[in-house]
Amino acid sequence: MLLKPKKTKYIKIQRGRLSRVVSSFRYLKGGSFGIISQESIYLTPHQIESARKVISRYLKRKSRILINVFPDYPLTVKPAEMRMGKGKGNIKSWVCRIKKGSVIFEAISVEDKQIYQAFQAARKKLPMRTFIFRCCYKKKKN
Repeated sequence: MLLKPKKTKYIKIQRGRLSRVVSSFRYLKGGSFGIISQESIYLTPHQIESARKVISRYLKRKSRILINVFPDYPLTVKPAEMRMGKGKGNIKSWVCRIKKGSVIFEAISVEDKQIYQAFQAARKKLPMRTFIFRCCYKKKKN
């Protein structure tokens, strides 16, 4: 199951800038562990899916996995040996723009050791430097 948006307002988007750092540290939304990026990069749906499969294989449905990224940015490519001009190329693939310091995966579980092992294996599938963050704060009960 490869991810791509069902519908977008504009199909082709200008490239923009990827190198900016996330302004402040993003706390985990609900998980106890998280994988946080240390580089800005484009992440493909194949890479997200392979990391998700590794995590789910290690955890064996004993915990919940949160994926905080979605490939919503189109990469366009012109055909080979095409002259300059004549508009923007066709969409080659959809990617996710990951900025430095953003949370990619989170997991909620009872056993911390299993989550840590699963995230260590998932880090090998990702094409960037990441680190595993353990959430040690407790949310206030209302």
